[in-house]
Amino acid sequence: MKKSLTIALLGLILALTACGQEEDTLEQETAEKPKTEENQQETEENNAEKNAQSEKETTSIVKNEFFEPFKGTIEHVHGLGYVGNQGVAFFASHDGLKLFDGNEWYKTKKENNDYMGFNATANGFYSSGHPGADSSLPNPIGIQKSYDFGKSLESIALEGEVDFHLMGVGYDNNVIFVKSPHKSSIMEENKFYISEDEGSSWREVPAKGLNGEIISLAVHPNDENLMAAAGKEGIFLSSNKGEEFRLLTNGAHGTSIFFTKGSLIYGAYNEEPMLIKRSLTDQSEKEIKLPELNQDAVLYFAVNPQNEKEMIFISFNGDIYLTVDGATSWQLIADDGNLK
Repeated sequence: MKKSLTIALLGLILALTACGQEEDTLEQETAEKPKTEENQQETEENNAEKNAQSEKETTSIVKNEFFEPFKGTIEHVHGLGYVGNQGVAFFASHDGLKLFDGNEWYKTKKENNDYMGFNATANGFYSSGHPGADSSLPNPIGIQKSYDFGKSLESIALEGEVDFHLMGVGYDNNVIFVKSPHKSSIMEENKFYISEDEGSSWREVPAKGLNGEIISLAVHPNDENLMAAAGKEGIFLSSNKGEEFRLLTNGAHGTSIFFTKGSLIYGAYNEEPMLIKRSLTDQSEKEIKLPELNQDAVLYFAVNPQNEKEMIFISFNGDIYLTVDGATSWQLIADDGNLK
């Protein structure tokens, strides 16, 4: 059932604080005269090249035996992104990863964990959360990373100690920025920390100016100085590794944040939902056209790094929209979490 944005936003804040096709190869016989050894070798090399290219074009991540077709409902999504530069959108839900390849939905067969603080990266993903029924991970899982789409997970930090709902990770640089929900063996409660060596070491950052309830964090894909946050007070940006933040918006709730190499794309709500693309060079802003959202707003958003005209988002009410033409048009692919 659809709910008002105010209720959905409040619910999210409370949750954060509470815890291609294969093609057959056709062989044709010809009446050509026998080839010389040189011509035969050239033909074999050409065929090998064509076969390799054909295999490359038809190989898809969703053909991996770790995935299977999925029909049903996606609930409690806590992050999305294009994992491993594969051009496939991953959704982190309370019962494992769900994938959309532009046409069909898939799910993971194992490690169906309750993922929180999910971040896609160029090599895989980072996440926190709780183990699923089929997982041997401790509860909570701390910070884990995967380079094989979730089939195996490697502990980064605080396994068995912390469930991070607020975590940002740079797509290419793997810089991790978190807010600690409670005291642990290496962090203090409600403090911000950064790791520039994939969790081997951490240092606290003051995050001056970052006020109010925060619902999401983000790190620039390449520039470790740039970090952003979205929350009840608006959208915040830091250019010095989280030491200080400045408020970019005025009078609007911040709902989502996403970095491309040249811009910060953020969602906000002030009586109407907005999606804004802000240049990181001249700070100019341009509104991205949204589909009609009734008492709703963008919750998680991502751009395909292989094609910036392809964008995808999930709303607070669980509607999922995809565009492949730079937001000229949007396709509804899930309505209130129900797959179309």
